[in-house]
Amino acid sequence: MEIWDKDLRSIQETRNLISKAKQAQLIFSQFSQEEIDRIVLRMSEAVEQQAEGLAKLAHEETGFGKWQDKVLKNQFASSVVYDYIRDLKTVGIIRNDQTNKIMEVAVPVGIVAGLIPSTNPTSTTIYKALIALKAGNAIVFSPHPSAKNCILETVQILTKAAVHAGAPEGLIGCIQTPTLQATNELMKHKDVALILATGGEAMVRAAYSSGTPAIGVGPGNGPAFIEKSADIPLAVKRIIDSKTFDNGVICASEQSIVVEKEIEAQVVAELVKQGAYFLSKEESEKLGKWLLRANGTMNPQIVGKSVEVIADLADLTIPKGTKVLISEQTNVSKSNPYSREKLAPILAFYSEENWEQACERCMELLFNEGKGHTLIMHSKNEDVIREFALKKPVSRMLVNTPGALGGIGGTTNLVPALTLGCGAVGGSSTSDNVGPLNLINIRRVAYGVKELEDLSGNTPSTSAVDISEADVEEIIKNLLQKFIR
Repeated sequence: MEIWDKDLRSIQETRNLISKAKQAQLIFSQFSQEEIDRIVLRMSEAVEQQAEGLAKLAHEETGFGKWQDKVLKNQFASSVVYDYIRDLKTVGIIRNDQTNKIMEVAVPVGIVAGLIPSTNPTSTTIYKALIALKAGNAIVFSPHPSAKNCILETVQILTKAAVHAGAPEGLIGCIQTPTLQATNELMKHKDVALILATGGEAMVRAAYSSGTPAIGVGPGNGPAFIEKSADIPLAVKRIIDSKTFDNGVICASEQSIVVEKEIEAQVVAELVKQGAYFLSKEESEKLGKWLLRANGTMNPQIVGKSVEVIADLADLTIPKGTKVLISEQTNVSKSNPYSREKLAPILAFYSEENWEQACERCMELLFNEGKGHTLIMHSKNEDVIREFALKKPVSRMLVNTPGALGGIGGTTNLVPALTLGCGAVGGSSTSDNVGPLNLINIRRVAYGVKELEDLSGNTPSTSAVDISEADVEEIIKNLLQKFIR
């Protein structure tokens, strides 16, 4: 009886997928813009038709979030992302500047390694497949083990649609035996050009240390500042809409509310009116013990769970109809779970004397965790908005919009994306909402427009050398004699 080692089998499977993807991408790289666009359209249409089924499959497998909200995320990844990328030029000459004599040519990077998290598994798979192929690349997915089946189903739908539209076999691949060794093989393989990493902090660090160019994102920990000029009922509605959407698993969702003391009572009253429950000090301590594990990382038992499940877990009694749990806090630290990322309908609440101190508190929260990611602000005061924009260490500052859907470009005009760069301050290679143009290289053809003398400021000599007719005849005579010899 033969015994196959799972890790070795997964490594060989990964190598086979990369080999097929390499051959397929060589063919695909010769496709025209029209051919690629037709394939991407068919993929988008195929997964949009299966948005509900994939959402239910993801919810059943992971236990995270709400399947109804996952339908919307799948539609966002297939339809909204497609609408944005549809007319982008990603093949051949994408810019020709006749004035400055520079031509830009799009060059696919090759094979993209797509690392997929369990929090947004189907929508992230759809999004990454569409932007990778739009840019002329192949993609090989490494699925999170706890979301393997729904990711594989999504890949199968995408692959079938792509091949039916003319894509070469092997252009989209997915590891069916996900192991740590398989993911490492994918990230470090010489034929993989770029890693597109979405997931936990440890996984993103591994991507950046693999030796392969990577686009990865760190954790979010976005504070939501309500400034005194804001429409308070609308600001509260947006925050609750965002924090309850898919039970808070989108990393751009709010993690804390920061208010000015002057409007604290109004904000608290509005939060309670709209379904928030403020925990007592004792209740906060009971729940706090469940938020972080002993190693300081987020407890997966609370991720994407409803307030009812979380309350039962922490043995809390909460009013019927509660939408979010709120803990009043005064300090920020790595050991304070409320001042960190909580991918669940749980918020911290801070009250500060004025907007300047609120600004400092927001920065403290971001530097504690989530720097480079997202900040949300509710205000009508453009001067204060400008001051926040100048100081905050974030890649996206969202104004008067829900954090979760605003950050990914659903309720804003940001690039629709499910991978949100955190910039250098957040340890990321980009601050962009990642799209197809992040997955191409640009070859620049530059025509000469100056001579050396133009750079040095010297005027070239244009005067002719004064040589007599007799001298010319003598030179010719000497040359002829040399050749005759």
